[in-house]
Formats: sequence, C-alpha cells, structure tokens
Amino acid sequence: MSESRSSNTPPSSPELEAPVTRRYFLKRTAVVITAVAVGPLLAACGAGAATSIPSIGGSPSIGGSPAASGGASSSSATATGTVTLGSNHSDAVPKAALQSVIDAFQKESGIQVAINTVDTTKFQDQISSYLQGTPQDAFTWFAGQRMRFFAAQGLSAPMDDVWAKIGSNYSVAFQTASKGDDGHYYFLPFANYPWAVFYRPSVFEAKGYQIPKTFTDLKTLGDQMKKDGLAPIAFGDKDGWPAMGYFDILNLRLNGYQFHVDLMAGKEKWTDPRVKTVFQAWAELMPYLQPGGLGRTFEDIGVSLLQKKAGMDYTGMFVAQQFTNPSDLADLDFFPFPLMGTQFDAENGIEAPIDGFMLSKSPANPDAAKALLEFLAKGSTQTLYHQSEKSDIATASDADTSGYAPLQKRAQTIIASSQRITQFMDRDTRADFAGANGMQAFLQSFLSNPSQNLDPFLSKTQSFYDSLGPLG
Repeated sequence: MSESRSSNTPPSSPELEAPVTRRYFLKRTAVVITAVAVGPLLAACGAGAATSIPSIGGSPSIGGSPAASGGASSSSATATGTVTLGSNHSDAVPKAALQSVIDAFQKESGIQVAINTVDTTKFQDQISSYLQGTPQDAFTWFAGQRMRFFAAQGLSAPMDDVWAKIGSNYSVAFQTASKGDDGHYYFLPFANYPWAVFYRPSVFEAKGYQIPKTFTDLKTLGDQMKKDGLAPIAFGDKDGWPAMGYFDILNLRLNGYQFHVDLMAGKEKWTDPRVKTVFQAWAELMPYLQPGGLGRTFEDIGVSLLQKKAGMDYTGMFVAQQFTNPSDLADLDFFPFPLMGTQFDAENGIEAPIDGFMLSKSPANPDAAKALLEFLAKGSTQTLYHQSEKSDIATASDADTSGYAPLQKRAQTIIASSQRITQFMDRDTRADFAGANGMQAFLQSFLSNPSQNLDPFLSKTQSFYDSLGPLG
C-alpha cells in the first residue's frame, strides 16, 4: 500500500475515514510455536471467560466437512472479480510489505484487491461501528477477546472451510487462538511479536551496563543511567494504550497468568489486594520512566531509544520500525522484563500479540475473500512479507525463516521459551472497558499521580467495570 492508493481502491467506508498515516500498533506475524511449549497456554480471555488450549468445546476438526463446521464452501479456485480489504497497516514499512503481498496475490489469482487503509488507532477505536455498517469483505484484526466478541455478535463470518485447507500449516496453539467461543474459526493468524525491554547494545557496552535479571537489578541500572545523563526507560502514553503493557507485565510477574486473564475477563476484582501490589510496584518504577510521558507518542519514545537519549524501552518489537538505518537496526536487541522473585517466575510470562485477518459478516465477494485468506496463510506469502517487514515473525509453519534478522530470531526464542503468553490488555478484555473512557483514562490518572491513595482509585475502576453490564 503506497501513500497514493491505486485507482481501484474504493472510497473509505464512512465508519472508518482517517488519514493514511501514523503508527502501526500491535502488529503482525507469528512464530511457529510448538504445542509442547505453549500449546495449552497461548490464549486470550474469551467473552467473559478465560480460554485455554488445547481445545474449545465443539470445535470442528481440521480437514472436516465445511458444511458440517458451519462455513460456506470455499470456491477459491474459481473466484473472480474484486475483493475489498480494510487495513490498519498505515505506517510506511508494514504498508509497503502488505502491498507486496497483495501484488503477488493479484498476479497469481487474477483477482483484484481494493484496499481501504486507515490509521491504526482510528481503525481500532471505530471497529464496532465499522463492522455494523458496510465493511470491506475482509479486514485486519487481532486475536483475543475482541475477536471472539465480534464473532459472537455475528459481526464476522466463520471461515471453517478456509481452515479445512490451511489448518495443517498452523500449530495447535494458533488454531485454537483463531476460534470463537462457538468453536468455529473466525481468524487467520498472520503475525506475532513479543513485548520486551529493548536496548542499544552499543550503549550498554560503552557504559558497562549489564542486562538486569531482577526488578531490583532494573532499578539499580536505572539509577546508574540517570547518573550517566540517560532517561532509564523511554516512556509515552499520549495514545492511551502503551501504559497497558506495563500493567500487564507487572501483573503477570507478581500475580501470575491465571489471575491476570481472570481479571481481564471480569472473574477477579480490581479491588483485590493483589491488584494493589501491581500499582505499588509500578509506582516504584515511575522515577525511572522518561518524564512527561502523557505528552509523548509511541513514535516519540522509539525515537528516544534510537537517538540514545533513553537507555531502555519496554514495548513491542514494532519499535524496530523506527530503526530504518540498517546499522541502527543491527544495534537493537531486547531482553525479557526482569523477574520479581515470586512463585510465578517459572512461568516466564510475556505478551506476544497475534495479528491477522477476519471476514466481515456478509462479504460481497466471499469466494474471492477466502481465496485471499488462503493465500495469506501460505509460508511463501509470509516470507515475502518479511523480506521488508523485520519487526515481527511469521505464523505459518512452512514459512522460510532463514532470512530472519537477528532480532526476529531472538523473538522466536523468547516466545518459545515463555510458559505463559497473553495478548495485551485491550485485546484480552472487553472493548468498552479498555477504551478511552475506561482503562486508558484510569491508567493515565495513575500516571499523573502515582502516589495517590490506591483504594479509591481501584474502587472507581471496579465500579466502572460493574457499570458496563453483561457483554452482548
């Protein structure tokens, strides 16, 4: 997708009009994760329930009858015409990478693809109204509770017939992460990437810094970085979502995976004393976060690390998009968020969101849309995408990883070695709670005053959740 869209691109859907620029949030392609390593664990909360692997009751088998599994029979071999795609790949690198894939699909199939590219934040904020209006045939989205919710509301069409053809190219973990609560397939994984602490090895070597293994080590390192004139941890939450990653990882470290996913699902309370310990630990970390964070965007914090004004950055691997110079990219590495000396250290939990594609509820050209999905599931397709997009890794089992950059190889390792994996707060919990009037606002309130009395703060948070009522 270039900045000037091709002439076959339709006008933007009225529900999702936006500039074709800005960041590409919570992106992309996934690693081949063995079922032994994370098969039972790669899961996000379902609509009101935590979902775990290996199975969802009533799920259709891979290779079973499409009619029996609830999806209309795919006719990709004879599909023709134009398929429309709603895309949040608005930043230059992923936009160009996706366009290379679309070009290859058009050449191979003869099917034309009309893309409506929308700024990622706007896409996410308006997704509900978009899907209830006149969406494109297929659209980019994420695994997690919100995918399951849209499926349960009938806002996305099942794709069991597609999965009957492609299922053998995905691990059990990815298969399960692609199912709705009814056991049918609604999602096609295309990308996966970890959240971790990113740093410049050249800076660490020049200053004699060591990778922190514990939370105490992290704070000690932060003290030294401040003495050296660096902001220890680049930070910005003007966009509302980056701070969610801090809560998630601190909760995983202190209280473990099960409590975290249950909290996201509403099965645990925000007034639980365990939640209070998360914010207390976060308050300890605040002196090491770059000041003025509420006025700093995601791009700004990546630039701080790039320019060596900050020593570290806890973020997703998409930060690599800021490192456009090959020599800078070669000087970017990461390590897992340090352990905190709890019984949950053994889980080694991380956030590793999965991005991909879904079908709208009533695609105008379903055969062409399914042909596109089948093409996106091929390892060769995902390999083509990653020839230019180096900030995530492929999901298809037969993707060629020999050309991976060192950062991508490290991502494979860290994901495979983690015993518990979550998606991200605004994917793992309900949308009306995670949004601008919910957790975004509550977390920014905490960031503005981390020394505040946490009891009323958490009571307000729980009261807001309770006021939302049941999903659906």
